[in-house]
Amino acid sequence: MLLAWLSALDPGEHASCRSRRANGPRESTNDSLHCEGRTILTAPEKLKVAKLWHNLSVPELMEHAVRRGEGVIGAGGQLIVDTRPHTGRSPKDKFFVKEPSSQEHIDWGDTNQPIEAAKFDALWDRVVAYLSEREAYALDCYVGADENYRVPIRVYTEFAWHNLFAHHLFITPERPDPEFTPEFTVVDVALFAADPERDGTRSSTFVLVNFAKRMILIGGTKYAGEIKKSVFTVMNYLLPLRETLSMHCSANEGKDGDVAIFFGLSGTGKTTLSSDSHRPLIGDDEHGWSADGVFNVEGGCYAKVIRLSAKAEPEIWAATHHFSTVIENVAYDETTRELDVDSEAKTENTRSAYPLEYIPNIVPGSKGGHPRTIIMLTADAFGVLPPISKLSREQAMYHFLSGYTAKVAGTERGVTEPQATFSTCFGAPFMVHRPTVYAKLLGKKIDDHEVECWLVNTGWTGGPYGVGKRMSIAHTRAMVNAAIEGRIAPEFTVEPFFGLRIPKSVPEVPPDVLDPRHAWADKAAYDAQAEKLAGLFFQNFKRFEPHASDAVKAIAIKPKSS
Repeated sequence: MLLAWLSALDPGEHASCRSRRANGPRESTNDSLHCEGRTILTAPEKLKVAKLWHNLSVPELMEHAVRRGEGVIGAGGQLIVDTRPHTGRSPKDKFFVKEPSSQEHIDWGDTNQPIEAAKFDALWDRVVAYLSEREAYALDCYVGADENYRVPIRVYTEFAWHNLFAHHLFITPERPDPEFTPEFTVVDVALFAADPERDGTRSSTFVLVNFAKRMILIGGTKYAGEIKKSVFTVMNYLLPLRETLSMHCSANEGKDGDVAIFFGLSGTGKTTLSSDSHRPLIGDDEHGWSADGVFNVEGGCYAKVIRLSAKAEPEIWAATHHFSTVIENVAYDETTRELDVDSEAKTENTRSAYPLEYIPNIVPGSKGGHPRTIIMLTADAFGVLPPISKLSREQAMYHFLSGYTAKVAGTERGVTEPQATFSTCFGAPFMVHRPTVYAKLLGKKIDDHEVECWLVNTGWTGGPYGVGKRMSIAHTRAMVNAAIEGRIAPEFTVEPFFGLRIPKSVPEVPPDVLDPRHAWADKAAYDAQAEKLAGLFFQNFKRFEPHASDAVKAIAIKPKSS
């Protein structure tokens, strides 16, 4: 558990806590959590609601949601909900309370914005008053599949379906523990609107993290992804304090216990490439890498389902059509309740949320050993990065800091040519410490466990988007499998623009596929495009230079003209 080592960070804040509800009914008129000595969470003890539904089962939560008009039952027994107007996260509405125990650790800026403790307390008092006249739902669950790094959390929600979402996405025991003590508390009041002038928020929507009180306060949005990602953000703060790397990645395991992790932003193929019938899944999105190995942070999956195909992604398709899966913002037939996964009528960001056990090919316990292979995925729409290249330790740290992929023309209004996207650590919105904190942890793990690292481009070849073609998924999968299985001969050519080592051969892949310059008919155009992308890498890395090691700075990409 996390409690023991957190005590060292903030002594005196913890005490043994007991619930007077240990053996009582799950329906309560009051949240009656009491503690001996000082309390672990003083603020939630102020929470008094008209009626509290505590640790309801999945069928009970579905019944409550339907009865309250929060959603409808789909043809497969799913719960279909609509979160509009918010159909995605509101990153500009996330704030961290500036307080002594955490302020020196947080990388303050546009992503991690500060808010005064007094503003948090005042807003919390208003939320307490709001909930005092309403029913609420509470769930006792965990994040972190490894018991040594697990965090017990209690999730209070205004909506029954938000509690169902948490039940699916976090690690929920079959039977509640009567001695359960939360180390973090989430309070989600979806229909409560903040007053920016009064509350110090940017808008009526708010996601506030308070490490001193170990609370997350969410309001003004029905989008359930805020619950998942705010908890992951907390883990991104806590785990590195214990020399454990928190990662926005997927992970799978081979028959010999060989673990591979896949970093990659949306559209790079992370989910597709980590889903392999021969390699059970540890998890698809959020992991920790401790002294003992890799573990899933979550207990479920939050899959994007726009244009989901039963043929291409049968496991996700089946889970999306499973009883109790939460379906967000997917169009459906009002009579038959069949889903229309091809429709963008509500949003392109359609989602399904379900527990891991709805996927057949998973690693029991969601834990594995230390990775042997790291795959960093990019979808390069400039068409100049190699389809696969071997990375040194320093290059892996550099590309981890960079987190590069590209937007393509037509995906967003105003995008007429490829645009580079850099999301540090492949998850910038959720990282709390300076990026170099995570990169140095990664470098140490690579050293300690002799991990092989590869950069894989799933984007374009033979020209940029609109001229070239997308990398063959068959070739990409063959390259990834060969890298994971150690079947790539250690013979490389170093390309001149990015310093990447390109294998001279890969089993089941034609040699002419491996050299990106060879794939371009116009070699001068390739050189100009590669020089352009190298310049973008160069500009992006400037923000990391003050905290990066000399070894990483020595291999940083620079345009030839610099």
